[in-house]
Amino acid sequence: MTPLRTALLQGPGGVPASTDVTLEALDAAAGRAAAAGARLLVASELYLTGYALGDRVTDLAEESDGPGAHAVARIAARHGLAVAYGYPERAGRAVHNAVQLIGPTGEPLAHYRKTHLYGGYETAHFTPGDTLVVQADLDGLRLGLLVCYDVEFPETVRAHALAGTDLLLVPTALMRPYEFVAHTLLPARAWENQLYIAYADRCGPEGDFDFAGLSCLAAPDGAVRARAGAGGELVLGDADPALLAASRARNPYLADRRSDLYSPRHPHDPQGEPPR
Repeated sequence: MTPLRTALLQGPGGVPASTDVTLEALDAAAGRAAAAGARLLVASELYLTGYALGDRVTDLAEESDGPGAHAVARIAARHGLAVAYGYPERAGRAVHNAVQLIGPTGEPLAHYRKTHLYGGYETAHFTPGDTLVVQADLDGLRLGLLVCYDVEFPETVRAHALAGTDLLLVPTALMRPYEFVAHTLLPARAWENQLYIAYADRCGPEGDFDFAGLSCLAAPDGAVRARAGAGGELVLGDADPALLAASRARNPYLADRRSDLYSPRHPHDPQGEPPR
């Protein structure tokens, strides 16, 4: 199988609420990524609108098939690559911190609502999702979706590993001074769960926030295949099915787990029912 070249779009804080600006930047990045052979582009958390929205979150939220989704679909189809992007989703009276994956012909492939909200700003403005494992297939790999803080919980990534995720897409808004998450935690998560993690961050100041950058593609062998710095950048790396298979054969963590000792067992654990 051919490696899946993956591009990570690390954008500056930019202009919150200006989707015209972010869509233009996404289109340009998709063109550069496609020219470099990428089949997947991952943008940051709340990419379309910006993160520091305050009380504008509700007004700027849109449905999963709203104008932003249609604009991203046109970009994906024009450049022939899949696009994962974050945005505030309106669902009835609720607003979710969501990520949507659009396929390379413009079709929606998967949609996920952030399940673990971070801090007072997010808990005040968003409703958490209630579905942890969302997946889609692209070019022979099983892709999964999480958002930022979600990946910092070992249970979330393990749930994806148990469900067969090969490449975990994580649009994020990692803030300073938590750079250790990108430097240390992400490669460890990829290693302990034997999957790839594509982690696409914001960068620079935005409102009261200061984003760390350091977007990365972490591999199951513990190596980082692509790493951005602290500024705006497009970085590319390959999610290689051959390396994934070889790493899993050498490191059979999932097969060697003693799930009979863990209580309660995870709902995605195939090795038995929860203890009574």
